[in-house]
Amino acid sequence: MMKQMIHITVKATKSDPFSIKTDLLSVGVFKDHVSLLGKALDIKLKGAVEQVRKLGDFKGESKRTVLLYTEGKIGAKRLLLVGLGEKEKTEMDTLRKAAALGAKKAVDLKAGTFAVAIHQDLDKRKFNFETLSRAITEGIFLGGYRYDEFVNEKDNSRPAKLTATIVDADAAHVRLLDRGVRIGSIFGDARNFARTIMNRPANVVNPSALADEARKMVRGISGLTCTVWDDKQIRAKKMGGILAVGQGSISKPRFIVLKYSPAKATKSTLTIGLVGKAITFDSGGISIKPSEGMQEMKFDKSGGVAVLGAMQAIAHLKPKIRVFGIIPSAENMPGGGSYRPGDIIHTYSGKTVEIQNTDAEGRMILCDAIHYAVQQKCDFIVDIATLTGACVVALGEGMAGLMSNNDLQVEQIKAAAQVTGDRVWHLPCGEEFLELMKSKIAELKNIGGKWGGACTAGAFLGTFAGENKWAHIDMAGVGMVDGEKQGVFPGSIGYGVSLLAEYVCNHARK
Repeated sequence: MMKQMIHITVKATKSDPFSIKTDLLSVGVFKDHVSLLGKALDIKLKGAVEQVRKLGDFKGESKRTVLLYTEGKIGAKRLLLVGLGEKEKTEMDTLRKAAALGAKKAVDLKAGTFAVAIHQDLDKRKFNFETLSRAITEGIFLGGYRYDEFVNEKDNSRPAKLTATIVDADAAHVRLLDRGVRIGSIFGDARNFARTIMNRPANVVNPSALADEARKMVRGISGLTCTVWDDKQIRAKKMGGILAVGQGSISKPRFIVLKYSPAKATKSTLTIGLVGKAITFDSGGISIKPSEGMQEMKFDKSGGVAVLGAMQAIAHLKPKIRVFGIIPSAENMPGGGSYRPGDIIHTYSGKTVEIQNTDAEGRMILCDAIHYAVQQKCDFIVDIATLTGACVVALGEGMAGLMSNNDLQVEQIKAAAQVTGDRVWHLPCGEEFLELMKSKIAELKNIGGKWGGACTAGAFLGTFAGENKWAHIDMAGVGMVDGEKQGVFPGSIGYGVSLLAEYVCNHARK
């Protein structure tokens, strides 16, 4: 039976970190560095911290932890020392990941309460308390999350909720910490909402079910609306790319449009279009994929779901920008009605595309959606997709490929990534790559040959943006990566939700 995910609440409080009553207290430790907080803690614990150092069990290395039982010497029942690595290399993402490790441990231990002590030796020129608490809060949501809605209640005795506290002894700091907690909770909650939908299997989330989730999400959120076109409406609009990909499945495609409008929006209000690929299952179609690992293709909807989560966060953050969240959704299946290699497809823009591989389906649904964003007169367009295996070959599972026709937009996305920890790497997608996508019997073809597959795919998509400012994020590696590899719960890590929302809000701060 399906049930609710773990509920996470974060707050900030003025307290002596060592007196707070909690199931687990997390303290960050720099590599080969003893802080004032650490010295005071070691006195309270009668040398236990120094003992693990001397034994070599823990030296503050990044991603390393050690658990100590306090035996009533401090308020917390357990103490978790979390390595931060070298002090000089500490970034916001270091603290986010450290908080995630702590929260994961808290849930693993079935702890209902968890506290994080603010590290007193952080460089105050580099960190302020608002951004610090935001990163820690996001980390708590990231690490505290569990996807177990299909696990029998008897097999899972974890708490239904985790109440986390960020502790600082200075009341002036707590006021700033509170503001960061509020922002971090919006980002963290949206990311976990998206992770749940990303993790759900294709027999639960098909295009129609995804559209239902979008409709449910907008209820009660002011300024956010949802419009859904079914396959008949898609056909009437002549969105040939989406129709072609979805025609082999009994689950018909949907075109989902979320729109956020700020109060007092006018015709001159800046408009951003976020476009996300939502293939709810990708078998490859007629060009079928190898069976090994095909179960992971439920994650091929992650770009579209990242847009869905980002729109939730944006609507709560309320930037003074108009935003479209455009999610084309289909299931790519082999069948008697499937589109075939050799077919020529008329896309929404009017451009024709020769199909050479039905497994290059993401670009076929995105091209229609990008043209829709152009029609809405979006000032900036960003598409995001688990698009190419070539990008995973190039960049691995730690970052996404970023391509664009506008250098300023590249820098804006990179700046957002620096804040959220959703890493990107700039790749080319210029004319030399577009040449490889030209067909002899149509205007374009949907694959470009053996080499530079991420870049040729980006070049293909860029043609549908035309002269509009456009960027493409190929999140294939990070969208498919198992969270267990990053020290959190198995399944999706929700890549892209925070990145897109931060990118939009950065425009509003100008």
